[in-house]
Amino acid sequence: MMVGGTSKLRVGVIFGGRSAEREVSVTSARAVMAAMDWKRYEIVPILITQDGRWLSPERTERFLSQGEAGDPPNGVIELPAMGRLVDVAFPLVHGTYGEDGTLQGALEMMDIPYVGCGVLASALGMDKVVQKTLFRMRGLPIADFVAFKSHDLSADRRGALARVEAQIGFPCFVKPANLGSSVGISKARNEEALEGAISVALRYDEKVIVEEAIIGRELECSVLGNEEPEVSCLGEIVPVGEFYDYDAKYVDDSAHLIFPAKVEPDLEAEARRLAIEAFKAIDGSGMARVDFFLRGSDGKLIINEVNTIPGFTRISMYPKLWEASGVSYAELLDRLIQLALARHRRDKKLKTTYD
Repeated sequence: MMVGGTSKLRVGVIFGGRSAEREVSVTSARAVMAAMDWKRYEIVPILITQDGRWLSPERTERFLSQGEAGDPPNGVIELPAMGRLVDVAFPLVHGTYGEDGTLQGALEMMDIPYVGCGVLASALGMDKVVQKTLFRMRGLPIADFVAFKSHDLSADRRGALARVEAQIGFPCFVKPANLGSSVGISKARNEEALEGAISVALRYDEKVIVEEAIIGRELECSVLGNEEPEVSCLGEIVPVGEFYDYDAKYVDDSAHLIFPAKVEPDLEAEARRLAIEAFKAIDGSGMARVDFFLRGSDGKLIINEVNTIPGFTRISMYPKLWEASGVSYAELLDRLIQLALARHRRDKKLKTTYD
């Protein structure tokens, strides 16, 4: 998939990784590389294996064509060499060790421009507990929640369950605090189901968040930009099952997606305003998808979460929302790359020594 020619911008598409969202990452990367303008860019595919090794572009291409990613001699990149391989990175590693600031920090250390949010915004976007705490402090509307670490549950499981029942009630949603793509999420309708849901969430993270179930519509919008972010039209998700789960997002395309959402202009304007407020609250840059609930009981918008590396498959909401707003998939990739380069140029002007 690599293209020769030194005059082209070398874009390192980084994907795979160590999280439970690895398969989503591979699918996103395939879609991005297929849509990228090969006349403008030299695509440098880089797979991060499940044990954290960065495979060479040649080895990665072999994985993409043959579906296996062993460790041949000289098949692993020494990270300092990354700066010689790429001009800008396009991280598509979802979940932990990719979307949480760790990968962004590595790219910062190597002085490589990269698409998407920086270290702080990525960490805040990944940790649902810290993100929602920040939003609450900023006066942004969120669902009620409680959070526990595995130690808290081991020390006083009965007390934790009682707290959920007293503060949140049933039904409620139980999630790993640091994961996306609906992995590890369960809906609990009673205490027995709550215990099982917590056990599922703890398989993926040592911190669990339990949220009230909002009865209403699910709306999303996409954010694009650095200092002056833009917001796409609103989209609506109508899940077939209990909620918009992993299979509906990436496997069977079963959820009904509406572009643009049929909402009143004032409500759409408020959603756009809240999306920018949430994006700025985490110090976002480049891109993010902001998810809302429109509560049926009072018509109030509730921010569910901000996703800093949204899915980029052909059925993913982030690119679909921009396509519905008049920005093609290929143009969206171009703009994201240019935003990455612009932020890097801006940050390079800052002094790193003390005179």
